[in-house]
Amino acid sequence: MRPIRVLIVEDSIVFRELLVQNLSKDPAIQVVGTARDPFEARDAILAYKPDVMTLDVELPRMNGIEFLRKLIPQYPLPVVVISSLSDKVFDALNAGAVDFVAKPAVSSRLQLEDFIKNELLVKIKIASTAKISNIKKMVMSEEEQHLSVKKNDFLVAIGASTGGTEAILAVVKEFGTDIPGIVVVQHMPPGFTQMYAKRLNDQCRIHVKEAETGDRLMPGHMLIAPGGDRHMRLVKLNGTYQVEIRSGPKVNGHCPSVDVLFESVAKVAGSNAVGIILTGMGGDGAKGLLAMRNAGAKTIGQDESTCVVYGMPKVAYDLGAVQYQEKLSDIPRRTYSILNKM
Repeated sequence: MRPIRVLIVEDSIVFRELLVQNLSKDPAIQVVGTARDPFEARDAILAYKPDVMTLDVELPRMNGIEFLRKLIPQYPLPVVVISSLSDKVFDALNAGAVDFVAKPAVSSRLQLEDFIKNELLVKIKIASTAKISNIKKMVMSEEEQHLSVKKNDFLVAIGASTGGTEAILAVVKEFGTDIPGIVVVQHMPPGFTQMYAKRLNDQCRIHVKEAETGDRLMPGHMLIAPGGDRHMRLVKLNGTYQVEIRSGPKVNGHCPSVDVLFESVAKVAGSNAVGIILTGMGGDGAKGLLAMRNAGAKTIGQDESTCVVYGMPKVAYDLGAVQYQEKLSDIPRRTYSILNKM
């Protein structure tokens, strides 16, 4: 199996050389070229035909987001963005990037090397399997759906990973304020979940916030698990659904974990829930979705044709956890259809 051909676009010569040296240590990676700005990157893409490109957001002559918007329609290519803590990363994902990593604020070379090995390298390998055409479909789709639901005494739980930021938006932007309370786990570094929640809140009819312990689930409201070292669980206190955010070890390599959320939903809400598993690498959420289905909840999985990475939904489907397998654009309508029959 040939190595993944990687192009590095980074204006800092020190960081660029660190990326080259450390990525090249992995036999599965071949760094075929580097570029200091989008103009050099464009020439390198034509010359080297990389499988994956890493891209800094802040670049001379043209920023990375503008470059993505011009690049993806002409040269469909999986891109992993390297970003400081900024909501610009979501503009990059909207412009067609597959995923991102948070540039570490570290002082030692050892920490930087650890970041490259344990975070960036993983993202590059995942990106190499991504369906770039599905990213473009999500970015370009503006179709509005007009739906209505009859009752709000239920809840919706959503889990996603790679490609999930845009997939979640594609689903929840179709929800009206009559939708039952929603809880979400999207694999994301700490700090970015709060910015993501604000972004969704600005773009959707429903109210979206980063979850805190004690937040209640209410119709037309969505709570996103904070990134970091804590899991989000559903609890029921005084007859109302609330969330609890607690520290804990990683589950399936993730914290927060979709499985932890879904299993708590199965235990607390039983048949009064709809579970949705979207695009993502690995199997996080599959067992939890099965627990939800076994508890009487209705479950939906994104289909292979519209996933950026058909990992989590596939594992869930193979386990028998998925009751309805749907294209991304059909998930909102299916959700409302289920709720209207409950």
